[in-house]
Amino acid sequence: MHMMDWNGYRDQVLAGVGELGKLSPDTTRGYMTLGGAGAKTGHLEAKTRELIALACAVTLRCDGCITVHSEAARKLGATPEEVAEALGVAVSLNAGAALVYSTRTLDAFAAAGDAGPNEP
Repeated sequence: MHMMDWNGYRDQVLAGVGELGKLSPDTTRGYMTLGGAGAKTGHLEAKTRELIALACAVTLRCDGCITVHSEAARKLGATPEEVAEALGVAVSLNAGAALVYSTRTLDAFAAAGDAGPNEP
């Protein structure tokens, strides 16, 4: 059993994007241009771009991106092992970002001490 109906959800997301496209065609056209820009360079294979998209989707916590790019990666022949490796990169990057922001937090905390003692 799956956590959710990803295929049904993907259909809902795509339908919603279609509705937005009717209301704001330039917005969705611009999005599609951005999405297709990488494919035009030919430097990365489509499957590699989809694996990157999945790692980014996890980092951004976007279920819509996860379902759309999971289907695309599968259609392009991505294996569960390849997806897991890409997701490992996302986990590592998120941990790294938390580590960097931890140093920023400690710096902010120290700077707060420079402002003088707290007023009661």
